[in-house]
Amino acid sequence: MIQVKNHSLIFNFPLRHNLIEAQSTKVGFVNFPATSLNCRRNLTSTSTNLSHIKAKESPRMSSLKSGIEVKSNESGIINNSDDSNGSIRHEISTKGKRSTNIVWHKCSVEKIDRQELLQQKGCVIWITGLSGSGKSTLACALTRALHSQGKLTYVLDGDNVRHGLNRDLTFKPEDRAENIRRIGEVAKLFSDAGIICIASVISPYRRDRDAIRSILPDGDFIEVFMDMPLRVCEARDPKGLYKLARAGKIKGFTGVDDPYEPPLNSEIVLEYEGDVCPSPEVMADKVICYLDAKGYLRA
Repeated sequence: MIQVKNHSLIFNFPLRHNLIEAQSTKVGFVNFPATSLNCRRNLTSTSTNLSHIKAKESPRMSSLKSGIEVKSNESGIINNSDDSNGSIRHEISTKGKRSTNIVWHKCSVEKIDRQELLQQKGCVIWITGLSGSGKSTLACALTRALHSQGKLTYVLDGDNVRHGLNRDLTFKPEDRAENIRRIGEVAKLFSDAGIICIASVISPYRRDRDAIRSILPDGDFIEVFMDMPLRVCEARDPKGLYKLARAGKIKGFTGVDDPYEPPLNSEIVLEYEGDVCPSPEVMADKVICYLDAKGYLRA
């Protein structure tokens, strides 16, 4: 018999070897039916079947038990490095605020497993160019074409992201840098999930684009430069922004009173062919050919 005191009340519980068979009518407990033989047999067989899985996982899990060192730097840079023994040094700085006392927790299901499941390789296709150059149009054509081939993609559109995640940011230089940093980190997560992430963002500054490239594994950042002349983009002006910028109603507009720094070594450059702009489908096909050649469309 177990006696439990709760202030002035005393409850007496009968002690039995099998909790399911306990009789507790004095304290108002319901009587649970005993587990059936079939149910017990199923539970036993399930546990037995899992034994070989645990045996396979044990070497892999043991490899994850590595020392993790946390550092904070003074240069305001994000650094992730893997040592030969598997330990991770993680240094983070965000707008001058550094996170410390954090460790990276590894999981037994990794990127390679997710890629095998999806039969593709995760990467980031970063489409950059002036406003009106066709970034969003290409992103939509590309995701549609890949979807038709059974490939999982996700588009991070610059304007769409500012409706939610980046709604607190302006178009000042420091906020534009933070905008790109956040989009890059989200794109990295999609890539790590094995998804082909398509980011369509003006991203006018080289240093910001290079910063995103640096946080991804080699080859997983695919820069697509929409090399369209300013006169063409301004003639299109699908959102009427060039007109507002020329009238002085928008300050710091890329291509008008704020610079666009074209990429120097993009993986893919899409441009006018003579006086003709290729269709979105043709440009998407060029990107898909690159992905196929580099092995991203298979695990």
